[in-house]
Amino acid sequence: MVWKVLLIILIILVVVLAVLYFLGKRAQKKQEAQQEQMEAAKQSVSMLVIDKKRLPIKQSGLPQMVIDQTPKLMRRSKLPIVKAKIGPRIVTLVADEQVFEIIPVKKEVKAEVSGIYITGVRGLRGALEAPQKKKGFFKRMRLKAENLAKGNQTESKDKKKKK
Repeated sequence: MVWKVLLIILIILVVVLAVLYFLGKRAQKKQEAQQEQMEAAKQSVSMLVIDKKRLPIKQSGLPQMVIDQTPKLMRRSKLPIVKAKIGPRIVTLVADEQVFEIIPVKKEVKAEVSGIYITGVRGLRGALEAPQKKKGFFKRMRLKAENLAKGNQTESKDKKKKK
């Protein structure tokens, strides 16, 4: 009896994994096609970055048509939004996740823009500064422990010298 239940559960899991595999392949093909379209429409633009934030799409200041076209699941997530001055106009753009970290605020950059999407950034005057990587929780704790151990060693040496 137990074997039959386990066999049914195993069959259901295999079917679910197969469905997810094929849906993943289809989504990957769509994403590759979109990437090709973005590469074809990409333009190099110099811009002055005014501000960058992660905002929900409704508060981002993007055109209503763009908000209506986004999938409903994406409307709740926060997007990397960049406000920039391109020529005489101030424009709201969406940045790629990897590019968003590199974009400097209050500086002029040369960006590769496809529609309202920033796909790449280069510094106009010199190289861009790479942001420092955040230390993980365990690395911070290990550094604190090492600093405490060093502090205790120096205190014990000072006490020995006083005697």
